[in-house]
Amino acid sequence: MATTIDRLAATYFRPRERTETGTHAFAWHAYACVVAASMVVVGLIWDISWHMSIGRDTFWTPAHLLIQGGGLIAGLGSGGLALHTTFRGSDAEKASGVSFWGFRAPLGAWISILGCGAMLTSAPFDDWWHNAYGLDVRIISPPHILLGLGMMGIVTGAVMRTLALQNSADDPETRIVAGRLYALSTGLFLSILAIFLLEWSDRSLMHSGAFYRALSLTLPMVLVATTVAGRSRWPATTAAAIYMIVLLATSWVLMLFPAVPKLGPIYRDITHYVPLDFPLLLVVPALAIDLTWRRVRTWPSLAAAAAMGAAFLVTLFVSHWPFADVLMSHGRNWFFHGDNYVSWQSVASERFAFQYRRSSPTDWPPLVDALVALAFATFASFVGLVRGRWMMRVQR
Repeated sequence: MATTIDRLAATYFRPRERTETGTHAFAWHAYACVVAASMVVVGLIWDISWHMSIGRDTFWTPAHLLIQGGGLIAGLGSGGLALHTTFRGSDAEKASGVSFWGFRAPLGAWISILGCGAMLTSAPFDDWWHNAYGLDVRIISPPHILLGLGMMGIVTGAVMRTLALQNSADDPETRIVAGRLYALSTGLFLSILAIFLLEWSDRSLMHSGAFYRALSLTLPMVLVATTVAGRSRWPATTAAAIYMIVLLATSWVLMLFPAVPKLGPIYRDITHYVPLDFPLLLVVPALAIDLTWRRVRTWPSLAAAAAMGAAFLVTLFVSHWPFADVLMSHGRNWFFHGDNYVSWQSVASERFAFQYRRSSPTDWPPLVDALVALAFATFASFVGLVRGRWMMRVQR
């Protein structure tokens, strides 16, 4: 017997009948949003590596320009689409848009416009912040938060545009292409999310409960929603593979180019760009979620969320606990680039880079850690399940 939650979900998250609204007239915009999101993600990785290698520099660095260029492409393209739809669009094109302040455009276009506005505002704000308060000691600062929200808006706009194109596809070929675009944009979203989680996903934490709690509370929301709403064969697995390819390819390419520190203290002679850490093996838990969803899609929502949460946590543990040992023992090479020391890191601190974080008296017992992580994964999977059912209805 269906639970109350399932009856509510069936009522409020039932896919609507597809209507001929002219969404495919805006297919070019979905491709433009994916290109813009790719520029933002690659530029962000490049910018972080720039600061790790060279230090603080002017706004007019190639990495900054790539990020802001991606924001401008998404923002200007979306703004132009809104003007065209509002003043010169056909009835079908206007019906495929969402009204905002009297203008009409697809939902993803509005999100991209807001993201572009936040990114452009953050640039002079960040410059003023540095002139007023000096260099950042930590990544988190008001202008960086605004920039991060803007970048998330650009990538989210790409996700919503490709999702609408996928859900409104009239023929199998278009649906397959749109499904791949959706998985690609979701992989870019995962890339930014994983970058924001770098502080909790370091290899030195992979044998601690903090690593599994932090990832279980966040990543299943995206992976479960992707597998529920995706129309391709392996949506979550494809998105996770895109995330790994983007981070690995960008890091390997950046290491080929020279870079010299310009900001002290300089304890290490940096000769090339310092890459980010090796990405998480998210294809393993993503594959588990894809396979689990095929078996539990008819289950009650809470039971399905519990199954997918358990699948995520178990495969995350099985893949990353031994993988941490590989990174610790064999990570000092170009492939794993574990010896990615920055210029201000002293030689004496090198011995701590390949040691696991020591447990403190305030840490929880392993069993409690596992139960809390499982509860987090179940909650995040339930949120992802509800979000994925809503995303199945997005056609504009």
